[in-house]
Amino acid sequence: MKLVFSSDCIKFPLTGIGRYALELTNYLETSDEISSLRYLNGRRLIDQRPVPVESGALKSKLQSALKKNPLITEAYRYTYPWLKSRALKQAPDAIFHCPNYYLPPNVGNAITTFHDLSIFTWPECHPPERVKYMRKELLLSLKRAERLLTVSEFSRQEIASYFNYPLDKIDATPLASSGQFYVRKPEETAELMRKLGLEHGKYCLYTGTIEPRKNIATLLDAYERLPLSIRNHYPLVLCGYSGWSSEAIHLRFQRGEREGWIKYLGYVASKELPLLFAAANTFLFPSLYEGFGLPVLESMASGVPVVCSNAASLPEVVGDAALVCEPLDVEALTAAIQRCIEDNQWRQLSIETGLKQAKKFSWARCAEETIAAYKKV
Repeated sequence: MKLVFSSDCIKFPLTGIGRYALELTNYLETSDEISSLRYLNGRRLIDQRPVPVESGALKSKLQSALKKNPLITEAYRYTYPWLKSRALKQAPDAIFHCPNYYLPPNVGNAITTFHDLSIFTWPECHPPERVKYMRKELLLSLKRAERLLTVSEFSRQEIASYFNYPLDKIDATPLASSGQFYVRKPEETAELMRKLGLEHGKYCLYTGTIEPRKNIATLLDAYERLPLSIRNHYPLVLCGYSGWSSEAIHLRFQRGEREGWIKYLGYVASKELPLLFAAANTFLFPSLYEGFGLPVLESMASGVPVVCSNAASLPEVVGDAALVCEPLDVEALTAAIQRCIEDNQWRQLSIETGLKQAKKFSWARCAEETIAAYKKV
């Protein structure tokens, strides 16, 4: 089959959707089922997948600033999709896959990936201008798509229920961790630990955008309730870009850093992130809502016990390997963190179960199920 894959999200810094697109196309490029693979990059069809480079960060910041202007947003919304449609006329017999929600108009054989519905179900966790823009575009994508992909069975059921969309036209293609996430010995992480002033196995980790949906305020409340001796020996390390409405959280980071129990790293390079995971004592992820929850899978693959919320797709991803609690239950989260640090018998069981659970997910499987969905278009 012939395929055109939208590559706009494959840029620096790689978001979760960007990583999904990158890993998926790694397999699509080698598949015998795909006779021709081209990429829609902006308004052009290209033969080679773009390579994420750091200079893209400036462009992303500019785009974010422009999107806050309502006139520019509306002009973009009406003109840019049509320019994409015109480019796709060069490949009329190809399947078009957008891995990031948006489908341009008048494109046949189109399929898109809906990662979650937070823009509809958790609008308070997004900037108002994003909610307005994305709701309009996603509703249009639903009408334009021949089929939908999503990344978990939870999201598949939620999409069908929320939009009254035919369940048999939605395919779940679960994500996976990359081969860079695996169990590592202290000597393998020693250089990064020295650089960051950390010790292998002596910190708890959160990774992800600093934004309301990730429920970081509850995480800080829970961590503050731990005995001071635990916080001193196992500081809370957080990394990720500063997102929307995060000013108050950053003030709390600064206070915790002064008190000695928080270290905020900001953005961590992709080559260092697997080492940071593997050296953690515990991974913490009390998110309010996830379409999948890739960081918890990466933690399990790294042999690190997980404490997370029981919200949305997370129970589906962690299985029986993690300690879970209600997202806003501060006391339960504190108790789970303390147990994960101190209960060695449970930790060993969690590590073993987590490694087995992580092996159930693979990018090869994701690609195979994606190709199977293409065949239904």
